[in-house]
Amino acid sequence: MNQTNIKIGQLRDRMKELGIDAYLVPTADFHESEYVGEFFKCRHFLTGFNGTAGTAVITMDKAGLWTDGRYFVQAEEQLSGSEIKLYRMGEPEFPTLDEFLEEELPVDGCLGFDGRVVNSELGYGLQNLLQEKNVTINCSKDLVGEIWTSRPAMSCEPIWSLDVKYAGKSTVEKLSDLRDAMKKNKAQIHLMTALDEIAWLFNLRGNDIVNNPVFLSYALITQDEAYLYVQKEAIKEDTKMGKEVCAALAEAKVQVKEYAEFLQDVAALKNEKVLLERKKASFAVCESLDASCRIIDEMNPCATMKAVKNATEIENMRKAHLKDGIAVTKFMYWLKHTIGTCDMTEMTAAHKIEELRAEQGNYIEPSFVTIAAYKENAAMCHYHPSDEVCKKLKPEGLLLVDSGGQYLEGTTDITRTYALGPLTEKEKEYYTIVAAAMLKVSTMKFLHGCRGINLDYTIREAFWKRGLDFAHGTGHGVGYLSNVHERPNGLRWKVVPERQDSAVIEPGMICSDEPGLYFAGDFGTRTENLILCVEDEKNEYGQFLKFEFLTKAPIDLEALDTRFMDDADIERLNTYHKDVYETISPYMNDEEKEWLKHVTREISR
Repeated sequence: MNQTNIKIGQLRDRMKELGIDAYLVPTADFHESEYVGEFFKCRHFLTGFNGTAGTAVITMDKAGLWTDGRYFVQAEEQLSGSEIKLYRMGEPEFPTLDEFLEEELPVDGCLGFDGRVVNSELGYGLQNLLQEKNVTINCSKDLVGEIWTSRPAMSCEPIWSLDVKYAGKSTVEKLSDLRDAMKKNKAQIHLMTALDEIAWLFNLRGNDIVNNPVFLSYALITQDEAYLYVQKEAIKEDTKMGKEVCAALAEAKVQVKEYAEFLQDVAALKNEKVLLERKKASFAVCESLDASCRIIDEMNPCATMKAVKNATEIENMRKAHLKDGIAVTKFMYWLKHTIGTCDMTEMTAAHKIEELRAEQGNYIEPSFVTIAAYKENAAMCHYHPSDEVCKKLKPEGLLLVDSGGQYLEGTTDITRTYALGPLTEKEKEYYTIVAAAMLKVSTMKFLHGCRGINLDYTIREAFWKRGLDFAHGTGHGVGYLSNVHERPNGLRWKVVPERQDSAVIEPGMICSDEPGLYFAGDFGTRTENLILCVEDEKNEYGQFLKFEFLTKAPIDLEALDTRFMDDADIERLNTYHKDVYETISPYMNDEEKEWLKHVTREISR
């Protein structure tokens, strides 16, 4: 019998015992993190789907998974053979999660979920939605945890201090800025639950989520005091690293408390005005707050503060991208000279690019699991190979590699699609359209006040006029030695409220620029650079802004067909490649340098 169906049966047995009619399992930890540690992968355990976004709902006779367009192909494959039905978010023929629950839950029924992993906005939204049917909420049970007999332990990796020469601003300064923002919001208390924002505020990093240098934590900030809640075993006070953490926190007058004490301290608050972002706080946190407290539901001030990189962070990010450009360029050289000479797989490519990054100074780890996707696997835009699922590479077709690194100097994210040999006309055409579209940001000029939705069309126009599109945003914000996906800035053609990435684009914000095209069962192509917003001229119309490419690595000319480029496209590509050669060539040996000169040569029609 299908293992997923067996687990669903076990879950239903517990639901029946507790009188629960539907049980909701999100992709979340206690902090609404996009990526979660092994302990929190309940939805993956239950459904077999390992994408980073998705929500499962199990009733006594139905099972569904809701996920977005990035994962449709992957989810169909991974759910195959189970009773779970894929509900494609954003497509009109499929009911939304709300619509499904409203239809399926009986009058006087019960909806269950673990209140620690469901954000309060969703939790209270469902509670209000289901009021007419008198549906009750049981948020006290982690039912998946009860049937997951081999569940890994909660991570408790060492916490370490990030020197101000990398952070650019001390914790004392950041706390001062945060308290000013609290005053503007008329808040007496600020409860913080987002791991990347806590790590940024205290200039600390950890390793509790793979490839995301954060640590399990909460924070409670007043005008006079700051409390950091962590697993105390994560601060190794008898080590140099632990002593540095203790010294840094003492200097900023931060008191350390046990991670598990947070909810009881929240419950002890009375008659306070509490700045708390419901989208980032769990249902359990909000339920713990006394009714005498007033919640001020605004985006955490640190979200915007950290998104606007300071001068030190910007300079360091340029250094990180130089290192990354060297590694990725050397990878392309290796790939082009090795393909067809020995057995190679997607995993071979993934291991090689990490090996080359590891040769760079201050490299820590990848910034996400490398996507090395050959031919039809690249049509799943967030596929990544494993020892169990891995395709052999041949000297033909396209290989898409989306990868990144965490350095002390910052976070990188780059996608290149490589021709491994002969290509079809269709592959060349669509590869060219994608690459040319990505480069268009280099000549964008726009007034301050624009958001990503104002700019996205410039990139997407080439697709839409051909009746094409890609089912993901054009770009996401990127953190500094932090999560590779960062709010509140991004590039997309419509507002997606849950993504929280439609803020005004400010100088100092860093974003990805990654259009792509995906054809199920055939191939996929994507090209991605990271871009930094910088000031341009200021005149009577206001402050104009533009983007600077941080990423420096060749775009594969062997896959291009200039018939699908206009003169402006060609000029943008030549300008970019000139910059790549001038930046990267000093770090290549003679043979690599000669090759780099060729692969970044000027082209014409």
